[in-house]
Amino acid sequence: MIRASALLLLLLLAITPAGAAERVVSLNLCTDQFAVLLAPDKIVALSQLSRDPTLSFVAPQAVRIPQVRASAEAVLALHPDLVLAASYGAQTTLTQLEQRSIRIERFDLPGDFPGIARLTRDIAAALGAPERADPLIAAMDATLAAVRQPSHPVTAIAWEPRGYTASADSLMGAVLRAAGLTNAATGDRMGTEALLHRRPDVLIVPDTPAFPSLATEMLRAPALAGIAQRTIPPALTLCAGPFTARAVVLLAP
Repeated sequence: MIRASALLLLLLLAITPAGAAERVVSLNLCTDQFAVLLAPDKIVALSQLSRDPTLSFVAPQAVRIPQVRASAEAVLALHPDLVLAASYGAQTTLTQLEQRSIRIERFDLPGDFPGIARLTRDIAAALGAPERADPLIAAMDATLAAVRQPSHPVTAIAWEPRGYTASADSLMGAVLRAAGLTNAATGDRMGTEALLHRRPDVLIVPDTPAFPSLATEMLRAPALAGIAQRTIPPALTLCAGPFTARAVVLLAP
């Protein structure tokens, strides 16, 4: 009996990757989404932004998963064996968790689609589920490959609340390139008058909430009525993920 139990234990060790996580907490909206896409069965809790449908692509799934505050005490109470986080935010909490020997994986967020593929593989490996990355990446690549490119040059400006624009090396810049659009901005802040002076063929704005703020009201300025506009849900581009390819589809001619 003892020998059989020992053999079973050795078999389980051979099957289970060393250090594979089974109780995962995510403290960042962007890592929340990768955790849900790659290993929902391992999640103990997500950040408090995960259920917001205006910000989170995985909000429908996240409503069934507990949330946790970004405090060391709250996270420790969940007994995680892995905490996912970004390279920014909640750093004091993460340091406190590391001092308690909790495994922390911090990730830099990419600004293009090859970077999304790499990050997908990195997080899948951290979760002990590397085989789950390839289907997501393949679906992203197929979506991008199917996007019809414009038949002539089209200039575009991605205009955010408060007048911020997308630079070439930003995620939105990568979305514009994948859609075959020429970015007419450089990441500078641009008011309505400057935008009208530059006058792109297409103005890309985020879906605004039902009750806009002063920061979003400028996106609806009557003076912009003569410029073609397309909207993108912020949940597709606020965090980089395989789902960001859907933003490219929305910009296709």
